[in-house]
Amino acid sequence: MFFEVLRYTVFGIFAVASAAAIGSWAVRTRRISPFSKSANFIRRSTDPILKPIESQLLRRGGNPQNAEWWLLGGTVVGGIVIISATGWIANQFLFVTRAGPRGMIFLAGQIVTWAIIIRVVGTWMGVGRHNKFMRPMYFLTDWIVEPLRRIIPPFGMIDISPIAAYFLIQIIVGLLV
Repeated sequence: MFFEVLRYTVFGIFAVASAAAIGSWAVRTRRISPFSKSANFIRRSTDPILKPIESQLLRRGGNPQNAEWWLLGGTVVGGIVIISATGWIANQFLFVTRAGPRGMIFLAGQIVTWAIIIRVVGTWMGVGRHNKFMRPMYFLTDWIVEPLRRIIPPFGMIDISPIAAYFLIQIIVGLLV
């Protein structure tokens, strides 16, 4: 029941974002006369949604006319992430309640594994240790990555200690569970 409501909510948000993007596009490309009452209504309705996206695009050197596409892409990707993360959390909760202590070990291993993956992808995107969203990932993974970094030398500019930590976590969880 909860997942159905969540899916319909995400779909509703996507529908509203689609209507805002199509309306804004129609006014901007003059498919709807920009001086008509309907264009004024569309602008009043869509500006609070699109102006923050446009300002972010301008700040980052992008084209503010692409704000509609960013809105649609963000709602699609965000909706998929929310639905997937909620399903994963619910499945992990059911597994932990049925499996007991072994389930807790497995869950801890899963959380650390995902933190390592997010940490690696974050470094590819230039998001470092001091970013407020990445601090928890480094907090969860430094206990295993830093000692491995002292032991395993980097290959040129590539640091393979997070990969080694990933496999080590998988081995440890496999042995304990």
